[in-house]
Amino acid sequence: MDARFTDEQEEIRRTLRDLLDKRCGPQELRAAVDTPAGHDRALWTALAGHLGLPGLALPETCGGVGGTVTEMALACEETGRALAPTPLLATAVLAAPLLLALGTGAQRAGLLPRIASGGLTAALAVPGAALATALALTGHDRRGQWAGGGRAGGVQARRAEGGWRVYGQVDQVLDGHSAELLVVAGHTGGYARSRVLLFLVRGDAVGLTRVRQTALDATRPQGRIQLRDVPAELLGDEAADALSALARLGGTAAACLAAEAVGAAGRVLELTVEYVGQREQFGRPVGSFQAVKHRLADAYVQVQAARSAAYYAAWAAAGTAPGAETAGSLALAQALEALRRAAAEGIQLHGGIGFTWEHEAHLYFKRAAGDELLFGPVHRLRAHAADAAHVFEEAGT
Repeated sequence: MDARFTDEQEEIRRTLRDLLDKRCGPQELRAAVDTPAGHDRALWTALAGHLGLPGLALPETCGGVGGTVTEMALACEETGRALAPTPLLATAVLAAPLLLALGTGAQRAGLLPRIASGGLTAALAVPGAALATALALTGHDRRGQWAGGGRAGGVQARRAEGGWRVYGQVDQVLDGHSAELLVVAGHTGGYARSRVLLFLVRGDAVGLTRVRQTALDATRPQGRIQLRDVPAELLGDEAADALSALARLGGTAAACLAAEAVGAAGRVLELTVEYVGQREQFGRPVGSFQAVKHRLADAYVQVQAARSAAYYAAWAAAGTAPGAETAGSLALAQALEALRRAAAEGIQLHGGIGFTWEHEAHLYFKRAAGDELLFGPVHRLRAHAADAAHVFEEAGT
């Protein structure tokens, strides 16, 4: 196994970092999150038009670049480093793979080239606070009970003249308030024989109401969507196994999320090291004190270990590597823990300024906490990986 990145992969990283350094500084970031959409549309256009970022992991036949999960993870590492407010995660990491895996030929031909070009944004809407369960990161519900059903709420779908109709409400949808296409998980078939299918809902559909929610992490905007007898199109056909597709997506999404968290952790650690080298106390730089050195060294080791785990998870998700079914969850757990540690050290070692709204250190801490709420927590990610690997089962059982 050659663990080195190719020249093309290094070029993706270098080009993307240069662009984000110029277009996504602290001031641009704050201005973007205060817009109604919560992201910089001009930056998204540049990322799509100049770098082909939304189609990085889509095949060339669908208008994409033809890359793998590894290339997408490297891109996510750089966007995480800058906390870039873009629809990349919702559109390219969560929604596009489902369209590719389950969509009919007409659906793929009509939607994926538009996503690859940046002309169409999409979001995955999973009822309740169950995104991590739906993606099989913290558990695997083979019956899809997380989606509700019957009187349990969630989203219900029924056949209607000319197609399908969906009804219900979904909270905490990443970019759900602004995405032009929603991939909605809903129940159909009644309460006793219900099953989960995925439906396509246009952002301007009649009966659809969307509101941006106040989120802990403002750089990761979320929306609440309400569906009142909204016309929808079935993704693929009724024979499609939506639950298995979501579970397979989990490994890819976890690898990209882990890389994103590692990028953020590395950046906040850089900012902290730079600051303690400049700030003086008792006539010498704070960074020269041994206790500070030890704290930063421990954080650095944790970030580097998480980076290695994230790279392995991306490589495993792109093939059939040993432990591929648990690599994503474990890498995500390690990366979120490293980000939380690096961000907390950053706030502490920046002193009084680290606690202020004006400094960006708190944005990295909120990213760590927000991602744990959405995709974790860390102990459940690890527990599910242990269960999947049968770590605690007795021999012969």
